[in-house]
Amino acid sequence: VQLQASGGGLVQPGGSLRLSCAASGLTFSRYSVAWFRQAPGKEREFVTAIRGSNGATRYADSVKGRFTISRDNAKNTVYLQMNSLKPEDTAIYYCAAASYWSIYYYQRNSYTYWGQGTLVTVSS
Repeated sequence: VQLQASGGGLVQPGGSLRLSCAASGLTFSRYSVAWFRQAPGKEREFVTAIRGSNGATRYADSVKGRFTISRDNAKNTVYLQMNSLKPEDTAIYYCAAASYWSIYYYQRNSYTYWGQGTLVTVSS
């Protein structure tokens, strides 16, 4: 199983980016997928998740209304559209997958597979 995160880069405050998480080696449509992020000197934190069975989504309060998670099962890919970016969104963004939906979807140990991370820098 492999998860490949991409799409990070440098963007000005107020700008947008779209991250992608491409999966291989699993029946993707059945998997729940999440994005976490880790800023320098901080713990890795939950950003958003999407359920495999019905596409239900959850967001951290800090990104609600600005970020949108979606999935294209035909392409085995999950996307994270990030709008109105702020300097505090600067972090390495990781995607993660699990074969089930946990009520603890916001915890790192709910996910079995992890991508390598992609760096997002929000700065003028």
